[in-house]
Amino acid sequence: MMREWAVKLEAKPDYVVSGTRAAHPWTNNHHIAGDLREGVQRLKDTTLAGVLLGSRKLATELDLIDECRLLVHPRIAGYGSTLYLEGLARTRQLELVSVKPLRNGVVAMHYRRER
Repeated sequence: MMREWAVKLEAKPDYVVSGTRAAHPWTNNHHIAGDLREGVQRLKDTTLAGVLLGSRKLATELDLIDECRLLVHPRIAGYGSTLYLEGLARTRQLELVSVKPLRNGVVAMHYRRER
């Protein structure tokens, strides 16, 4: 199941936001340069299926969160970074869209931001 997900993810375009990396060796990579908020917002506006942001900093500092999909694993690690380590400028209200318990004990939750 994980391999199937990884193959699907690899086939999708990958947009890299970096001021230090010039080379992006992965398949289907595109570099977003210049004003990051404008670049990511333009990508969101032109990608009807949605954009997955894998950067806590981009999502929180640029206030680009529309939905959250969280996986809660039945383990307590005792270490690691928090979702909003630096804090947020203001509170965001989320509306629960769905909850799905998985066979391995993980719970998948989908929230949409209330505007």
